[in-house]
Parts: sequence; C-alpha cells; structure tokens
Amino acid sequence: MYLFHKDIKQTKTKAVCLLVTLLGLNFQALALEAPQPCRLLTAKQVFDGLNYPQTGMAVLIQGNKTKQIGTVESLRGLCRKELDLGDATILPGFIESHAHVTFQNVRKDAILEHGVTTVQDTGGPLQPVEGGQGSLRLLSTGPIIQAAGGYPLNVFTPHDTAGGPDKIGLAVASPEEAQNAVQQLADGGATAIKIALEPGGEPGAPWMQPHGDHAIPPTPWPMLSSDVVEAIVTKAHTLGKRVIAHVGEQTGFDLAVESGVDELAHMPCSTISEASLQKAVDAGITFVTTLDTLASCGPAGMHGNAFVLGMKGANFIYGSEVAHDNVPWGINGEEMHMMLHLTHGADAINFDDVMNVFKSVTSKAGQRLGMHPLLGTLAPGAPADIIAVRGNPFQRFKLLEYPDLVMSGGKIVINKFK
Repeated sequence: MYLFHKDIKQTKTKAVCLLVTLLGLNFQALALEAPQPCRLLTAKQVFDGLNYPQTGMAVLIQGNKTKQIGTVESLRGLCRKELDLGDATILPGFIESHAHVTFQNVRKDAILEHGVTTVQDTGGPLQPVEGGQGSLRLLSTGPIIQAAGGYPLNVFTPHDTAGGPDKIGLAVASPEEAQNAVQQLADGGATAIKIALEPGGEPGAPWMQPHGDHAIPPTPWPMLSSDVVEAIVTKAHTLGKRVIAHVGEQTGFDLAVESGVDELAHMPCSTISEASLQKAVDAGITFVTTLDTLASCGPAGMHGNAFVLGMKGANFIYGSEVAHDNVPWGINGEEMHMMLHLTHGADAINFDDVMNVFKSVTSKAGQRLGMHPLLGTLAPGAPADIIAVRGNPFQRFKLLEYPDLVMSGGKIVINKFK
C-alpha cells in the first residue's frame, strides 16, 4: 500500500513539473512573438537614399529596422508613438568611407551625434565590427599593409618599422608574408584590406607634413612590389574582401590599377595621366574622394584628376577622412560641396548631380561596404539609422553638420525636436 501511494505522489509531481515546463515554454514563445516597439516619423520631406526627396512622407520604424515608408495618411494610426518633425528633412544616417577613428582615438559618440552612423575605419588597431544599436557602427580594416621602411610607419612610428595588428601599418616583404597578413586581418574581423603604394614627394599632401616631432623621411620611400600586391589582391578576393589602396601619384596609381585593387582611398594628390585615369574607370575602380583633406594639393593635381574622372563617369564615394584636424568629426558639408563641383563632369550642375552626392554618402556607400544590402537607405528592412535636419539640406549642405535628430538601430541618440 505504501508503494502504491508513493507512485501516485511521484506521478503527480512529474505532472506538475511537466505543466510548469509547458507553461514556461508558452510564456517564452509569447515573449518572442511580442511586437517590437514602433515609432512613426513625419516631416515635410523624406529622402530614402535612393530616390528624389518626397514631400508629405513618413517613416515607420519597428524595433531596429525601417518597417515602411509612405504617405503620412497611409501610415498614420499604425503606431501610437509619433514624432512630427515639421519643416524638416528625414534622411538615412550618413556613411563615412574613410576614417582613422581608432588610431587617432576620436570619440565615437561625437561622430555619431554629428550625423555619421557608420564608419569604415582604415588603418590602426584591428577590431571586429561593432555598434549599430545606439552607437557608432565601426568597420575596421586594421593596419595598412606596407613595405618595410615605407609608409605609413615611416611617418607615424619611425622607431617601429616591424608594425603589427595594433599599429597603423603592417610591413611585409614577400608574397607569402603578404598572404599570411591578409589571412590574419580577415580572421581578426577586417571588413576590407588596405595597402599603401606611396613613394612620397607630393607637394601639399597631408602625409608630407610633419607628424609629431620628427622630420619627414627622404623620398622615394620603399613601396610594395607588384608580385606582393597581386598576392594581396588574390588572397583578399578569395576571402571576399575588398582591397583599398592609398595612392597619391602616378607610380602607385598605375601599380594599383594593374594589380586589380577595388578602391582608391584618396583622390590622387599629384597629376595622373588621362590614359591611366581611363584605365581605372574601365576597371570599375571606386574613388573615395577626401577632397577637403587634400585641398592643399592644388588645382594641377587633385582638382584636375577629379574633374577628368567626373567627365569619364568614374564611380565616386564620399569620404572625409574623419580624425584629421582640418575636417569636421561628423558630416562634412564642404566635402559634399567640393564633390558637387569637381566630380559632376563638363555639363552645368543640375539636381541629378546633387542627388549623386547624397547617394555617395548613403545608399552607394552602404552597398559598397557589403554589410547589409539596405544599409544607407530607408527601404523596408533597412537598419533604422536615421538623421533629420530642420530645413532643406539639398539647398544647403551645411545644415547636415548639425543634425536635429540622430537614430542608430532605432534608438534615439539626439533629439532636438522635443
């Protein structure tokens, strides 16, 4: 009799435990299915990163993504939390395609608060992708692969010619060393591989100015050989990584083009032959502008290269080289202004040219990074990285440098519309 009652008691206990477990699973499922918080942004006009700005539009955000974009009438009522920005413009968060944030120890929150929500960090300590949920999304290339004794370690850290993953440069001497370096960087989270093809000597170039308390080394500087560069490009492409090349003059430019690099980190500072510029355009190479930081290179060099490339239909991406002391640590209206006037080609400037500048810092830049197919847009499913400014920034770029609203991954960072 005792055993019989004991069995009944054990059976009841097991049943209760099973019921609790099932209830727990049901509650967990309900929690997973719970609707994410939403927010409806309305403003006088909206630019989605792809199309002409439209009036009377709204953006519906759900969780950390854009849910829908449409007319105010079609979206009103879909979310109780509505923020009417009035006479303002809503845009995707801007993308900085050339920065040195980590190496120069620039405050990431300061960059984000000034409208840049994503940064491609080029050169400096290697780190995995971070941010995007209320903080600056930072994509790292890690140190720049360079020749022993060459740029950038000869300028920035002259007593450490070996380099390493925590430095701005990583020196290699053979194709084997180069491919091992690419693998090391990719394994560490590098989103692209950057190389230096810089013999120095360009008048007015930032890298020809003193850095710290030491003099600029005599030129020409050692530069990677063609077989080493080709090994880097081959290995990087095998791993699905873009290759970005720092070039400033004819020799490095030609080597970059012949080796099949994907992107040039700067508009070249010295004059490049028209034939070489044509080869780069035909090869589909992307030019990151950094026109503002290279303004001292003069009209015979950087300005002329940009104008010729604009006439040839080159692919330009906005880059301001955030971390330099002579440019804003956020959106750079002057960079956009210079892009508009130097890269539009021979015809008179029209609104399509203005649109191309805006796309180069939003949708085109996001697509280039390859992190998310909709990064830099407000399309449904895109990361909810959003900025807004009072007025019309398509008429006045300067407004963009002081955004009144900044969102990262659906989280509000700055809101001056309260």
